[in-house]
Amino acid sequence: MSQEEKNINPPDPEVVSKPQPRRFTAEYKLRMLKEYDACEQPGEKGALLRREGIYASNIATWRRQYSQGGMDGLHKTKRGPKADPQTRENKKLRQENEQLKKRLQQAELIIEVQKKVSQILEIERNEQEHES
Repeated sequence: MSQEEKNINPPDPEVVSKPQPRRFTAEYKLRMLKEYDACEQPGEKGALLRREGIYASNIATWRRQYSQGGMDGLHKTKRGPKADPQTRENKKLRQENEQLKKRLQQAELIIEVQKKVSQILEIERNEQEHES
């Protein structure tokens, strides 16, 4: 390779500051569980784990997820604290309350306008009756 070819596409020297964790699909997890369970010879399971770059704890976790939820259990789960159902219900009720307040304000405004129109029409009717 000549010097000109090297300068055209130099390698990127930047190192990622935080490596991204590997993500495994549910199909891959299921395939690894089956391959792991099919291993019968001594050292075969360890060789599989080394070849794939995974740990025995991955297999244990995936096996537990599969037993609890089948293929759905192997799909990515959300991390962090679980949302409290009562908190979700409170948020939903607050939103509904705000919507109802807005509707009430609109209804009260419409009623006020109707009262004023009624008063104006009543005044005009009274004036017409006095003129006749």
